[in-house]
Amino acid sequence: MLRDWNRLPEELQLAVTREALRRAAETIADQAELLAVEMDSGVIADQGGAEALRLLAAVVRFADTDRYGPAGHA
Repeated sequence: MLRDWNRLPEELQLAVTREALRRAAETIADQAELLAVEMDSGVIADQGGAEALRLLAAVVRFADTDRYGPAGHA
């Protein structure tokens, strides 16, 4: 697989990498929000963590958009 990756043009490698980073950031943000909901519903003891997780989700999403910009179609 690495040999196939190295055959891709650099521009395409960057586009695929950016999309992977965007998806990873979205997954982290989604998981933070899901954990916050679990805290809000009482499934997990809440000691102020739900709002901190929502803040984390917002920061991850903002940093992702700000740093990498919109990705092309990968």
